[in-house]
Amino acid sequence: MKRWIALAAVSVSAQVTPEFFASKVFPALESAQCRICHTRAGVASGTRLHFPEKDAPLAQIQSFGLGLAALIDRGAPANSLLIGKPTNRVKHIGGERIAPGSAEEKLLAEWAGFLAARAPAMAQVTTRTAPTQLARRLTHSQYNNTIRDLLGDPSKPAQRFPPEDFIDGFKNQLRSQSMPPLLVETYSTAAEKVALNAFRSDTGVLPCKTTDAKCRDEFLRTFGMRAFRRSLTKAEHDRYTAAFVATGNFKEGARTVVEAMLQSPKFLFYSDAASQLSYFLWDTMPDQALLDAAAKGDLRTPEGRERAARRMLDDPRAAQALDEFFSQWLRFDRVLNASKERRRFPEFSPELAAAMVEETRLLLHHLVSTNGNFLEFLTAGYGFLNSDLAALYGVPAPSTQFARVDFPGGAKRAGFLGNASFLAAMAGPSETSPTSRGVFVREQLLCQHVPPPPPNVNTNLPEADEDKPSSRRQRLNAHVENAACSSCHKLMDPIGFGLENFDARGKWREKELVHKAELPLETGGEIAGLPDSAFNGAVDLGGILARSTVCQDCIVRQVFRYARGRLENDSDEAAIRELSAKFRASGFKFRELLVAVARGMEDNAGRRRP
Repeated sequence: MKRWIALAAVSVSAQVTPEFFASKVFPALESAQCRICHTRAGVASGTRLHFPEKDAPLAQIQSFGLGLAALIDRGAPANSLLIGKPTNRVKHIGGERIAPGSAEEKLLAEWAGFLAARAPAMAQVTTRTAPTQLARRLTHSQYNNTIRDLLGDPSKPAQRFPPEDFIDGFKNQLRSQSMPPLLVETYSTAAEKVALNAFRSDTGVLPCKTTDAKCRDEFLRTFGMRAFRRSLTKAEHDRYTAAFVATGNFKEGARTVVEAMLQSPKFLFYSDAASQLSYFLWDTMPDQALLDAAAKGDLRTPEGRERAARRMLDDPRAAQALDEFFSQWLRFDRVLNASKERRRFPEFSPELAAAMVEETRLLLHHLVSTNGNFLEFLTAGYGFLNSDLAALYGVPAPSTQFARVDFPGGAKRAGFLGNASFLAAMAGPSETSPTSRGVFVREQLLCQHVPPPPPNVNTNLPEADEDKPSSRRQRLNAHVENAACSSCHKLMDPIGFGLENFDARGKWREKELVHKAELPLETGGEIAGLPDSAFNGAVDLGGILARSTVCQDCIVRQVFRYARGRLENDSDEAAIRELSAKFRASGFKFRELLVAVARGMEDNAGRRRP
């Protein structure tokens, strides 16, 4: 019998009601910082306890409280996980959040007793409604591709725009797509330059050779349809006609219209079904076939969207969209912008960093194009290497650049987590960073958000003593010893510890060089919260993640977030489960996941019509 059954004499007073939970128990859980881990995006996302979002309405908080019945032992409510976990009476990854015997524990016990007695008669409900899909602004990549396909201009003007921020893992999230004055100004400058370039040579912008009203109207109709991704309204046609005529010159009138349309919100933003599909699957504007399908109503049904998606995925433009998704999800920018200590890693260069990204890109495209099991990106015993990467990995160079190289038996690296693109990106200029590598696995591959350090906490590690050198792992123990840091670092650092055999550029090492001393490496790692997750090295780690339903579901969530431009919400969870089931049933074929996401796009876009 459990020793802590002393609390079993739980009485349920008349004051214990859903209102009691919202006013007493819920604040106690919030004060204990249980929310940090227990959300859909927290490190405890795989558990049955998910907090409602901050500032949730009262009814939702009460519903959350009733839903805790899943954590109740109705025969002995004091032995419930709801009490045992936060008090650490039952082993808890987050440690002790509520002191045993405290007033807060007594509140939990009262609520546990209430649920044990009454919860079977209560059904958990949700008060969340589907989020309204707002108009999406073109990302810089989408802008460049659209200008190229609309006007034949490959100059990539958005490279001179203000840099985009990564919000919730991507650059295309709705809550980051404001229009600051500097961006408005750069749109205006770009529109002027692009319009001038369009009429300096015969780029095919004008649909006819004459300079009469018939040609003008044809130009407005065809260019307007392509720029706005729909037909112009009569009011729009009349307004742009007036602007055209006011110049007194046919070519100048056409240039003025192009410049004006490129600054219109109707060009810069989109919400229609055709554009949602094209910017998701092509990263550029719809073609005429997709616009025609929208006009006929074909994109109003899941079957119609699936037909369109399968056609689009057979088009070469799908590769550029895959590149953009993968580069954002896996943060290729971090290795491309990385710098390494020149004296220690003289071979590291922008060219080598670009080769690292190319290896990962080719692996991902190989799995998608061959319709293979996408989870192999975590376990692949091969890479696509050039001679420089082969030298870094210590394997024979391929006969041609970026050819497939099978790693020898007993190789220490496999899949993306053995790729230098990941290992070098998640490291400092001279030393590894177990914390950065652990955070990446948590956030990008498990969809578990790791909160930032508390304010006013010194995050700098002690310097290695030259007279008595210590390993990176030994110095990182300072995180565990600091109460303000330990609960989160226990979730991150042990993942990175298991990858310590790879140095800051991604090269295998047997020992760690600290000053002039070579120290032995302790490379045992663990993913706290995942069962049977002890590992040693990238091969073990990749296999554990590939088998984990949390990681499998995270891949689905990342595609969903990218496609919708927002984080998933309570009302999306049924759709996420269905997408995950389809992904598994397909044998984890990434193409089938893209098709499944495309099938549901309009339903998740607020039932908007083209």
